[in-house]
Amino acid sequence: MKKVLMISVMLAFISAVCFGEKVVAKGPTYSSFGNFKLIKVDEMLPFMGKDCQTFVIKYDNTPLEVRIIVCKEKNCRTYLVLSDKLSVQYVCRQEYFGVERIDKKYEAMGLRTVDTHLNRLEYFHQKVLNAGPTSEMEATSLIAAYFPMLLSPVSQS
Repeated sequence: MKKVLMISVMLAFISAVCFGEKVVAKGPTYSSFGNFKLIKVDEMLPFMGKDCQTFVIKYDNTPLEVRIIVCKEKNCRTYLVLSDKLSVQYVCRQEYFGVERIDKKYEAMGLRTVDTHLNRLEYFHQKVLNAGPTSEMEATSLIAAYFPMLLSPVSQS
C-alpha cells in the first residue's frame, strides 16, 4: 500500500508541475498515436536519493501520457518510462542507447515491466536504437517516437 501511495504522489506531483508546459521537442511516431510533444518539467524530482529530470510525452491521438524520469548513473543514464499501460527503461551507455525491462532495484517501488502489454518483437528491435553516446534531448525524443510501438496491440485500445 505504501508503494502505491508513493507512486501516486509522485505522478500527482509530476502532473501538477506540468501546467506550465515547456515543449522541448515535437515529432512523428509513425504509429496510430500520431505526433508527440515532449514537455520538460522544470522542477527536479527527488527519486531514490537523487534529483532527476522529468519529461512528459503527450500524443495527438490518445489520452495516454507517458512520463520519463532521467536518472544519471556513473557511466550512463537510465530513462524510466512510465505509463498506465507499460513501464520500461531505456539506457544510454558508451556503446549504445536502447530499451530494457525495468531493473529489479525499482521493483520495491512497484515498478516493473508487464509482459502482457509488451510487444516482444518490437522490444527486441529497440534493444539498440542508437550506436554510440546519445545526448539527453536526442534520447528523450527517440523514446517519445518509439515507445508507442512497444505497446502490444491489445494495450493500444
